[in-house]
Amino acid sequence: MKLSWIDIRSVGSAKEAVVQEAIHARVDGVLTDDPADLAGLPPTVRKVLFPQGQTLPEDFGAADIVIVEAAKHGEPAELALRHPEVEFGRYVEIVDADTLEDACQSARTDRWSLLYFRDPTKIPLEIVIAAGARAEGSLVTLARDVEEAEIIFGVLELGSDGVLMAPAAVGDATALRRAAEAGVADVELVELEVTATAHVGMGDRACVDTATYFREDEGILVGSTSKGMILCVSETHPLPYMPTRPFRVNAGAIHSYTLGQNERTNYLSELKAGIKITAVDIHGRTRLVTVGRVKIESRPLISIDAVGPGGRTANLILQDDWHVRVLGPGGKVLNSTELKPGDKVLGYLPVEDRHVGYPINEFCLEK
Repeated sequence: MKLSWIDIRSVGSAKEAVVQEAIHARVDGVLTDDPADLAGLPPTVRKVLFPQGQTLPEDFGAADIVIVEAAKHGEPAELALRHPEVEFGRYVEIVDADTLEDACQSARTDRWSLLYFRDPTKIPLEIVIAAGARAEGSLVTLARDVEEAEIIFGVLELGSDGVLMAPAAVGDATALRRAAEAGVADVELVELEVTATAHVGMGDRACVDTATYFREDEGILVGSTSKGMILCVSETHPLPYMPTRPFRVNAGAIHSYTLGQNERTNYLSELKAGIKITAVDIHGRTRLVTVGRVKIESRPLISIDAVGPGGRTANLILQDDWHVRVLGPGGKVLNSTELKPGDKVLGYLPVEDRHVGYPINEFCLEK
């Protein structure tokens, strides 16, 4: 989980509404230059004091963290010795090679580093993240808006530990919090036993090409119903007659579901460039990957039925061809046209019904 901090120094008359929204959205921190703003905030919110351009106050009020400008206020480590009741962090504005080195040093040594990159390039942030990769401190980077926050969270795959953003309007704090938790929860995979296969004739199937390399034990979950999916492997493993395409999953018929983001499912038919879907490995570990292209073509199709614990079932309709494959226990690669009753595949059996892709507690029969 990434940290989401809001800066209320410049929100003006909307301050109270923004703060209440931030509390409701469970934003991690509220930053201000006035200790009075921190009074009354609940313990669920980190109270961050940043007297930028001001003299360091004698009383930090309810502050949990005090961000300082070292040249004006003193070194964070020395201040921490004099004020053990709060944590101290360093503010660094990165404008050139010297200030970039200051930021790297802060990342290596300080408990908190609040970073402002003047230029829009994210290369300096990559350097700072790499410099502090083995340190215990946290990097919080200023973002102009939620879109930039999403980019900052993903820089160098690790991303900044947190983002500080000044909300422009009510709603921005909630959006920032969502961006901070934009990852997807791992899933619990189970072994499913194949009960039947059948050639079902022609239909339209989708190949999902992503902007990432899949690992050999990784693919996407696909199923004819939202309560039963099978793990389809990418074209990472060598095949005769054609090169590997480790960014691609030959995923199934266009009506099929796959897992997206924000707990949603998506039909394969509605995927397009830029949409994010969930990659899953054989241990149920997940990550979001970006769709680069979807190829929908008419092909012969094969239907695979499988049953899991408690009699719960899954169905998957794939292109009827030997080179289209799914994953079994231990990462075994199984050719779909060679599956037979009794074979084991890996699958996912969620319990929620779905409405427009979102989980919902209602009666819904899929068959």
